[in-house]
Parts: sequence; structure tokens; C-alpha cells
Amino acid sequence: MPMPRSPVDCPMDAILRLLMGPWTSYILYNLRQYGPTRFGELKRRVVGISAKVLTQRLRLLEEADIIRRDYTPSIPPQVTYSLAARGQELSPVIDQLNAIARRWNEEDAARSSGQGPAAGNDESAVTESSVSH
Repeated sequence: MPMPRSPVDCPMDAILRLLMGPWTSYILYNLRQYGPTRFGELKRRVVGISAKVLTQRLRLLEEADIIRRDYTPSIPPQVTYSLAARGQELSPVIDQLNAIARRWNEEDAARSSGQGPAAGNDESAVTESSVSH
């Protein structure tokens, strides 16, 4: 199944809407960090998610060809989830977002403890001229 269509005719909108879904980024982060993972282990790693919601998110990601579901008929059946080719394409994005989030958390912690630059005075702030369009 292809990516959902964007109501605003923006190529990034559809993928961002999919990735912004509840728990989606955390699921993808875990599959990126730990590789192929069985359902039960993924549920333990994504703390707070219900089995129903995890199943819904995994199905949606599988339909969008972002993750792969591997089924091994056994007793009990083994179902393993991993990043598909599209999910692998997202790996550098996931890694970069993870790095940015960690840096921002450190900056926020330093600010709140009075050790970092005052809000708005951060020299590392991105300016419009430093962003390529």
C-alpha cells in the first residue's frame, strides 16, 4: 500500500502525518536501535502502549512499506518486525532527530539549572540564512 495522500498536495506532508501518529516515532526508534524485534519485546520497550494500539501502528507502518512483518509458523507463532527498505531510508533521519533531541534536552537542562546561555542568546541557533531551501 502506498503512503497516504496529503490533503495539502505537499510531498512531505503525508510522510510527516504518518510519522507523527501516536507512538510511531518511538516504534521506529526501537526497531532502528535494536533491529528485528518480536511483538512482545517491542511492547515491553515501548512503555505505556497497549497491545491494540501497537498492533494498529504496526499494521499501518507495514501497509506503508516502512516496516516488515516476518511470520514463522511455530508453536507459539513467531512474528518479528523490522525496518523495510523505506524504514531503512529513514534511519539517517531517525539518527539525526535522536541527536538533535539529545542535544536540545541537554541545552534545556543546562538552561533550567542556570548553566547554559539565556533563552534567545544561543549562538548555535539556526538562522534563516544558514538553512538551505
